[in-house]
Amino acid sequence: MSSLLKVDSGIKTKVDAFRERITSEAEDLVATFFPKKLLELDQFLKDPAINITELKEIHSEINLTVPEPILLPNLHDGLQSQENAKKRKLEDGGDEDIVSGTKVFVMPGGMMKSNGNLVELIEKVKPEIRTLIEKCNTVKMWVQLLIPRIEDGNNFGVSIQEETVAELRTVEGEAASYLDQISRYYITRAKLVSKIAKYPHVEDYRRTVTEIDEKEYISLKIIVSELRNQYVTLHDMILKNIEKIKRPRSSNADALY
Repeated sequence: MSSLLKVDSGIKTKVDAFRERITSEAEDLVATFFPKKLLELDQFLKDPAINITELKEIHSEINLTVPEPILLPNLHDGLQSQENAKKRKLEDGGDEDIVSGTKVFVMPGGMMKSNGNLVELIEKVKPEIRTLIEKCNTVKMWVQLLIPRIEDGNNFGVSIQEETVAELRTVEGEAASYLDQISRYYITRAKLVSKIAKYPHVEDYRRTVTEIDEKEYISLKIIVSELRNQYVTLHDMILKNIEKIKRPRSSNADALY
């Protein structure tokens, strides 16, 4: 014989208070915060700092000079020693490139700085990404708490709730991927700068740093645009379906009229 689950009255009171707090916060987010935020981001997209047409303006100088070439006193002996080293490497079964580059112990100009223009822009965009993730999580919890118990039939409203939760989860995932993208930019740029320090005579590495800086600048503008669009989409979707989200199943009395 089954028995109903008994919940401590004190715990139940705290849980009910938590539900009420989430409900109040989420409704305020949808009604007030989302439209306010989308207007702020729309204004941000008009900021001159994110609308630079000449991408040369966001370039950062790579303060690594090209060293003077070293003349070997006996070029023939140098080539001979390289051939011997290559033979030994082949005999040992090694297949690594014998061109090892310049050993770097310290940077001549001190610490190699990041691209200041992009760092400043990233520091403005990151809080916006984090805010979207946090607010989506709150609204998602609210909708999940509104989902009624499982029953046969009359589940059209429940399906709308589930689609809303799925959309909120998708937005959360996309926003988190923007943070990953920023981390990958820093890692990729650091590796390229290390290559420049090791192979200072190779111009392509220097050009590649410039290219990824430009790419990241363009990506940041797209991210801000996507954040704005996600606020618009969520606000519109939830408001259009607010009745079904809050009351997914109509009562039998309502169904008679």
